[in-house]
Order: sequence, then structure tokens, then C-alpha cells
Amino acid sequence: MKTIIINSSPRKNWNTAQLLQEAMRGVKGIGEEAEYIDLYDVSFTGCRSCLTCKRKDAAEPWKCSMKDDLSPVLEKIHKADRLIIGSPIYFSEPSSHLRAFMERLAFPALSYNNYSSTFGGKIDVDVILTMNVNEEFYKKDYEKRFHEYFAPLRFLNGNVRIFAACDTLQVEDYSKYNMAGFSAEHKQEVHEKVFPLDKARAYKIGAREE
Repeated sequence: MKTIIINSSPRKNWNTAQLLQEAMRGVKGIGEEAEYIDLYDVSFTGCRSCLTCKRKDAAEPWKCSMKDDLSPVLEKIHKADRLIIGSPIYFSEPSSHLRAFMERLAFPALSYNNYSSTFGGKIDVDVILTMNVNEEFYKKDYEKRFHEYFAPLRFLNGNVRIFAACDTLQVEDYSKYNMAGFSAEHKQEVHEKVFPLDKARAYKIGAREE
């Protein structure tokens, strides 16, 4: 059993990365193999609309034919049984790198004959999102939207689940930034009381306990 963990945040040691690292600990804690990849270290673009994956003579249509640094990452994912993706939310959307990654991973597996999946395997996907909004806002404005956003991952034929860590700490010292719209005291309190619970749940996700 192997899990590929994708950090699509540019910050390698902040909220998203910390939760993914806990998920990796959970994976390894049950004796399974895990590989962690920082997406911002990978040089690639999104789909180029070459449509090679839709050609009738495509031997493996679920594979993107573009060759760049993302190609071996996609190859590893296709051989894994689980994928854990993490992303911060910017402008009410996951990171741009994650969008480009999803285009390359999911679009080739979409059949334009009958809109089924051309992928023969099964990869379960867990998505861990970190965001500034509180849980109430997430439930009201984001939850349905993000389930629709990540729906293309269903072409990997597995279950797709989303976990949201809300009201996260943006910076260590708010006094150094023009962020008067946020309460530093509130953010720090949530970070101290709630974020450890988020980390514990991320571990359970990795350990297949939920």
C-alpha cells in the first residue's frame, strides 16, 4: 500500500504542510509507504489542450502525454492506492498550482465518449484544505463549492473526501503586517486550541482511522 502526499502550498512548513506531515506520520504509523512532494518545487504547467489523451490510438489515455517535471509525479500517483492533497485557500480557491496539477491528473482520465473514466485503477483521495474563514463561513459558502471543485478527482475511481481546517493562523507576528482586519489574539487562540485537533485528525486520516 502506498500513499502519495502532495503539498500544493508554497509554504513548506506552515499550516497545510504541518497537517500533511501529520497525515504522513499516520500513514507510516500503520506500516504503509508514503512519499511527500512539495508541488512548488516541481516545474510544470497545466493542461496544454493537445488532446493527445483523447486520440483513438492512445495506448494509455489516462496518462498526460506532456513531458516535464510533473510526469514522474503523475506516474507515481497512478501506481499508488491513495492520494492525499493539501492546499491553502487563496481568493476563495485552492492554489493555482493545485488547479494545474488537477488538470494534468484528472482530465486525461475523462472519456469524451461517455464521460466515464478511462483509468483502470482505483485511487482514494483525501483533500486537506486550510483557510482563514471560520467553520460557519465554510459550511455556508465553501463546502458545496469545494466538493464540486474536486469532483474531477472521481475519475481516479476512488472515494474523494475533503477536510477543512478553518480560521488558521496566517503569520507568527501580526504586528509586522497590514492585517488590521484580523484579530491577532483570536487567531492565536484558535491556533493554540483548535489547530492541534486539526493535526490529530490529519494523523487519523493518514492512519485510515476515518
